[in-house]
Amino acid sequence: MSEANTRRRTRGGGGAARRAERTAVVIETAKYIERNIPNFEVLNEEALEIIEYNADTILEEVGVNFVDNPEALQRWRDAGADVTGERVRIPRGLARELIKTAPSEFTQHARNPEKSVVVGGRNMVLAPVYGPPFVRDVQGGRRYATMDDFNKFVKLAYMSKWLHHSGGTVCEPTDIPVNKRHLDMLMSHITLSDKPFMGSVTDPSRAQDSVEMCEILFGKEFVQNNTVMTSLTNINSPMTFDDVMMGSLEVYARNNQACIISPFIVGGAMAPVSVAGTLTQVLAEVLAGVAYSQIIRPGAPAIFGAFVSSIDMNSGAPTFGTPEASHVTYGAGQLARRLGLPYRSAGSFCGSKLPDAQAAYETANSLNMGLLAGVNFMLHSCGWLEGGLVADFEKFVMDADQLGVLHGLAKGIAYDENAQAMDAIREVGPGGHYLGCAHTQANFKEAFWKTEVLDYKPFETWEEEGARDTRTLASARVEHLLANYQQPQLDPGVKEALDTYVARKKESMPDAFT
Repeated sequence: MSEANTRRRTRGGGGAARRAERTAVVIETAKYIERNIPNFEVLNEEALEIIEYNADTILEEVGVNFVDNPEALQRWRDAGADVTGERVRIPRGLARELIKTAPSEFTQHARNPEKSVVVGGRNMVLAPVYGPPFVRDVQGGRRYATMDDFNKFVKLAYMSKWLHHSGGTVCEPTDIPVNKRHLDMLMSHITLSDKPFMGSVTDPSRAQDSVEMCEILFGKEFVQNNTVMTSLTNINSPMTFDDVMMGSLEVYARNNQACIISPFIVGGAMAPVSVAGTLTQVLAEVLAGVAYSQIIRPGAPAIFGAFVSSIDMNSGAPTFGTPEASHVTYGAGQLARRLGLPYRSAGSFCGSKLPDAQAAYETANSLNMGLLAGVNFMLHSCGWLEGGLVADFEKFVMDADQLGVLHGLAKGIAYDENAQAMDAIREVGPGGHYLGCAHTQANFKEAFWKTEVLDYKPFETWEEEGARDTRTLASARVEHLLANYQQPQLDPGVKEALDTYVARKKESMPDAFT
C-alpha cells in the first residue's frame, strides 16, 4: 500500500478506526443464559421411578449420618425421623414432603442490579473454578495460590463477558491465615467486582461473617428477605453430613441464602460403579440435605447439586469428560426437574496437568454435557485444571471464551422473517455470493460467535506474528484484561464499614494456618 493510500485511509477512519474498535476495552457482561433448546434426557419413566423408589428405600432402611451435630439429630426427631446414634432414617416420603417448600427458582441479587441472576427454570448461570490450592500460568508455573492470584482471578471474572458470577474460593490464598482468609476473599468479590458471589463454608462462624458482610453491603432487611449469596455444601459421600458443612448450611438457610446441596461423587470410590446405583445414592443424599435446609427455614433456596467423576482403576485418580459421568449428569438433571429444584453440575472439568489437548477434549465434553443436561448453576465453568487441584490463568480465559459458544448453542435456531433470509436468497440468485448482499450487511456483526482467544488467521500471517499457540494467545489475553481492568465503584461509606468490620474480626483472633 502506498504512503498516499495510507494517509487517505487514516483520514477516513477506515482501518485505524476498526483496529481501535477491536482493541478498545468494553466491560460487558452477557445476561445469564435462557435456554431455547430441549434438555437431553437419558432415563425413561420406568428407570426414573425405580431410582426414586430405591432412593427412598435407602433413606428409610440404610439412613444417613449427621456427625457431631446433636441439634440436627433432634431436629430430625422432631420432624418424624428415626434417629439411632448419629444415624438418621427418614420414613418414605418424608424428605419429599419437606422439600416442597424449596423454591423452583430464585433471584440472586448482585450489588449491580443489572447483573443479578435467576437460578432455576430454563436458565443457566456460569461461575468460575472453586477451591484449588495451586495456580499455574506460563510465567510462574505451578505454585501455591496467593491473595494476589485470587484478586487477579476475580478481576478476570469481572472482565469476562460470558461469566455471570464472581464465584467463591476461585483459588485458596495460602499466604493468608486459614481463619481470616475468608474475610479477604469476600472483600475481593465485593470490591473488585459487581457480579454475584458465594459465601464461605469452611466454618459456621465464617458463614455468619459472610452474612454480616452482606448485611453491610445490601442492608440487613434486604438480606433477610432476598438471596444475595450462594454457598456450596458438599456431602461426604457416601451418605455422611459433617458438622462443619451442616453448620454452614444452617447459617445460610436461617438467613434465606442459597445452599447448593452437592454430593461429592467419584464413581467406584464414593458411589457404586453403575450409573443407576450412583444416581440412587445422589438422589438420596440430596433429598436428605435439601429436606434439612427446609427444616431450618421453610422456603430457603436450595440447589440440587451433583459433582460427578469416574475413577481410573489403575491409579485411583478421578477422570473427567467420560461417558459415564455424562450419563449421571444427564440423569441427575431429570431427577432435579422432577423434584422442582434448580440444578448444579458440570464445569470445565479435566484431569490434564496443562491446558493442552487432553484438557480441551475433556473440558469441551464437560461443558456441553452441562448445557444439554439442563444445569442451572455451573460452578467450575472456567479455569479448572489437574482434577481441580489447579486454577490456571491461561485456561481461565480459554474456557471463558468457550462459554460464549454455550450462549450461542442455547439460543436455538431463529426462524423469524429475518432468519429465513428469503430476501438474501432472491437477491443473490444462482451462482452469486452473499458477502455484499443487503441481508449480510445488516446482520454480519451479530450473526456469528466471535472468539477473543483463538486464531483464525492465514498461515503466513500466523507465522509472521510468531506462530503462537493457544496457550500463548491466552497468556496475552490475561495480560490485556488485567492491564485494562477498571474497578467498579462502591459507595465509600459501605467500603469504610466493610473495612472496619474486617479489621475488627481479624484483631479478635490470632492467626491460624491449620
